[in-house]
Amino acid sequence: MNSENTAIQMRKGILEYCILLIISRGEVYASDLLDELKAARMLVVEGTLYPLLNRLHRAGTLSYTWKESPSGPPRKYYSLTPPGRHFLDELTSTWNDIDSSIRLIMAQKTKNDEQNA
Repeated sequence: MNSENTAIQMRKGILEYCILLIISRGEVYASDLLDELKAARMLVVEGTLYPLLNRLHRAGTLSYTWKESPSGPPRKYYSLTPPGRHFLDELTSTWNDIDSSIRLIMAQKTKNDEQNA
């Protein structure tokens, strides 16, 4: 088995949540979003990000505004809509449940490892 493939799939599974978390802090330009995701080791490329942003916009989760740029054409800045904020709250609840479950399972593994040592 290849753990790298599983790790990639895990990251892809939480990419939408990470994007919404970043945008929840305020308006975000897509390039800045990409930079922050890459800095967080969420391996993402433009070909993945833009279709996801478009899908979230079509779903009413995100809105965008065009702003003039001092160094080129206008830029599209994304922000959460009220339904998007509600959706993020639901995902955060789900994330917290998953995190709690994983921590319980890991604690049990540690306990079993200590008993078998």
